[in-house]
Amino acid sequence: MAEKVFYATGRRKTSVARVYLKQGKGSVVVNEQTLENYFGRETARMIVLQP
Repeated sequence: MAEKVFYATGRRKTSVARVYLKQGKGSVVVNEQTLENYFGRETARMIVLQP
């Protein structure tokens, strides 16, 4: 069975953010780095994990 992947794009001025969601362990990866490595501040990590 093919893996389901959801894709979304957000744009503001000249910036583009892309997100791919797929079933897994629930880990967050940003630019091939773990959430803890990419976001050093705890408050930034909390904001990313909010619904």
